[in-house]
Amino acid sequence: MRNPIKVVLAALAALAILGGAGNAGAQSGDPIKLGLSAEMTGPLAINGKQMIVALEIWRDDVNAKGGLLGRPVELVYYDDQSNPSLVPGIYTKLVDVDHVDLLFAQGTNISTPAMPTVIEHKMVLMNTFAIAVNDHFHYDRYFQIMPYGPDGRDSISRGYFEAAMTMNPKPKTVALAGADAEFARAVLEGARANAKRLGLKIVYDQTYPPTTVDFAPVVRAIKAANADLVYFGSYPADTVGLLAAAKEAGLSPKMLGGGMVGLQAGGIKAKLGEALNGIVCYELFVHERTMDFPGIDTFLAKYQARAKDAGTDPLGYYIPPFTYAAADILAQAITKAGSLDQAKIADIIHNNAFETIVGQVKFGADGEWARPRMLTIQYQNVKGNDIEQFTHPGTQVILYPPQFKTGTLRYPFAQANQP
Repeated sequence: MRNPIKVVLAALAALAILGGAGNAGAQSGDPIKLGLSAEMTGPLAINGKQMIVALEIWRDDVNAKGGLLGRPVELVYYDDQSNPSLVPGIYTKLVDVDHVDLLFAQGTNISTPAMPTVIEHKMVLMNTFAIAVNDHFHYDRYFQIMPYGPDGRDSISRGYFEAAMTMNPKPKTVALAGADAEFARAVLEGARANAKRLGLKIVYDQTYPPTTVDFAPVVRAIKAANADLVYFGSYPADTVGLLAAAKEAGLSPKMLGGGMVGLQAGGIKAKLGEALNGIVCYELFVHERTMDFPGIDTFLAKYQARAKDAGTDPLGYYIPPFTYAAADILAQAITKAGSLDQAKIADIIHNNAFETIVGQVKFGADGEWARPRMLTIQYQNVKGNDIEQFTHPGTQVILYPPQFKTGTLRYPFAQANQP
């Protein structure tokens, strides 16, 4: 392992204990350790840093209330450099050397290689932002907080296609393109299934290497296919590259967007500004009137107060709330179990619904949400590059699912792409 960074935040936890005057005396004994691999450097650092800030807030909140089982909570994590090959060694060390009590993970590409170690040690794994990982393992102590539902491949693109079918006349063709990496491949697989379900003809379907930096050839080929719909499965760097290439080439289908990672980040929203208008993408949380969950604004205020010093996403709508909710579910289950018994914790998580800052969460058999709740949004009314506009309703209009819908699809893309 090259230059791993281990961060054990006992000092800050101790400060939180001292600061919680009424609760400090309730804590005793060794800390309860939550261990994880974190993308603190490399291309996925934009996600990893948000996760750590959210977990620090959770840790401080728990310790201010007296800890878990009367013991303080501590984080132990290593930088995996966004490199899946480092992950098995990190989780082995967390369990066998650091003797952590709880395990956490983030992302499809990072959590998949952790699974054999987790299963071998029969530990609960609370995962975040990973798609269909447990489809391969069916491990009964695995849980995943992203609201894909039982079939993540389907749910992340379902709203895009359902929104498209509100057009008049209805679209007939679709072009698919994405990175040749695990998350993007899964997203494209779901898009193919949804296109087939709705009778759409796929006129272009290609992947590109994850190292691609020039997206002009990809976009030119898509433009030549002349599809009604264009659906991308991409990571942050290629999301920006694809949109820049699309603008340069004058790509103007009836609808453009997809499973584009990166658009959920405040910094990228601000950078793209008005260029976002008309794009249809998945989201987890946006500040629309239908998503006013108890506690969410209090958490976001804490996160945003720390974000600048942490050098991370200034809004924190995507990863932080769900990371906090995942850790909170672990804490609720441990409290209910009255111990750190992994079997008891898993059984409680399987058999209970949990109230969290992202709403009620109930897990299904394979540890995914029992019912999907992926949002499909369209950027509308974006003006300039002011990031504050994304904190108000109306710029990220929810198209799907129906119970959260706050607006209607604007099309064709060339018209919707205006401020």
